[in-house]
Amino acid sequence: MRTASLTITGAHVWDGTAFNRRDLFIVDGSVADAPVTASPVLDASGQWIIPGLIDAHFHAYATSMDGFENERGPLSYAALNGATRLSKALARGFTTVRDVAGGDIGLAQAIDRDLFASPRYHFTGPALSQTGGHGDPRAAHVDVCFSHGHMCEVVDGVDALRLAVRERLRTGAHAIKVMASGGVFSLTDPIRVPQYSQEELRAVVDEASRRGSYVCAHAYSSEAVQHAIAAGVRSIEHGNLIDAETAALMAAADAFLVPTLAAYDAMDRRGAEIGLNAISLAKNAEVLSLGQRAVQLAHEAGVRVGFGSDLMGDLEDDQLAGVRLQVEASGAAATLQSMTTVNAELIGDVALGHLGAGAYGDAVVLSANPLTEPSALWQQSARVAVIRGGIPM
Repeated sequence: MRTASLTITGAHVWDGTAFNRRDLFIVDGSVADAPVTASPVLDASGQWIIPGLIDAHFHAYATSMDGFENERGPLSYAALNGATRLSKALARGFTTVRDVAGGDIGLAQAIDRDLFASPRYHFTGPALSQTGGHGDPRAAHVDVCFSHGHMCEVVDGVDALRLAVRERLRTGAHAIKVMASGGVFSLTDPIRVPQYSQEELRAVVDEASRRGSYVCAHAYSSEAVQHAIAAGVRSIEHGNLIDAETAALMAAADAFLVPTLAAYDAMDRRGAEIGLNAISLAKNAEVLSLGQRAVQLAHEAGVRVGFGSDLMGDLEDDQLAGVRLQVEASGAAATLQSMTTVNAELIGDVALGHLGAGAYGDAVVLSANPLTEPSALWQQSARVAVIRGGIPM
């Protein structure tokens, strides 16, 4: 991945809790204490600089609102479409994404070799689903075999799951994704019911943790979330239906919550017109109104709350709408922390999520102070520049 040196002068720079006036020096792609001789200078007087944003629930291969199309369409098309989705995310200020259900080492290699403009990329490979679980795209009346696709793989049983985890880690996966409850997009599973047995989940966690990795779990209800964290899952994706007791248990287990508010809002507003099926629309209505309350309950309990988008198909252009929805739930400062320091802690890279010495030279220059004008966080027009590794995009 290409890097460069850049000096940014005159701006107010976010330090994790507040903005302070200072010059920002990026040397060979990393933040430094002093500039390199004759580095280019960007005058950002009167502007505000935040670290490059992190989307911890992204789907590069989600080309369609149809599950079978996502899973069994040509991988070449999914990858080319995914490159476009990643480039658009970078333009919105997301300089790092975590792809939790899809992606692969080939896409990661293309990004590392700068074949297209992209955020830093962390992938899980296909998510693991039980038969009839959230990652199984078959309707109840469909009599076809399905074992795996580009975003999900159906794997049942402890031994088979251990092998699947080992194969993902062999091929470069950052983390392991499991489906631990029903979901909106799937057709045959009740949304609240926990999925996978405790023995199966523990096997996945054991294999991942021995390799220094971790497990993230799709889960909505309190029952499913408690089932997942009891097995040692590190991050709960979605969590819309949790209660205060479950939030407290998450905090005690040091688990993260990655809300994905953009997805429900976008499916509610646009799902029918772009062909989302009636079953999924009905499920979405159940979780739509509770997502923001779940974020508030998690904050109140002391859970580390990240940020994700989870947008499928043509809905990907609503990524910044998710920022607005999370600001409504928890405020501008907490949301900014969710998209930077908290998501960086979740991913586990100390060079992400801040602009101190040694950090990646990833930044977004805003035209307004997002603490007093929060819309600067979600309005594309407020982005004066997006910088990745010292290079303005």
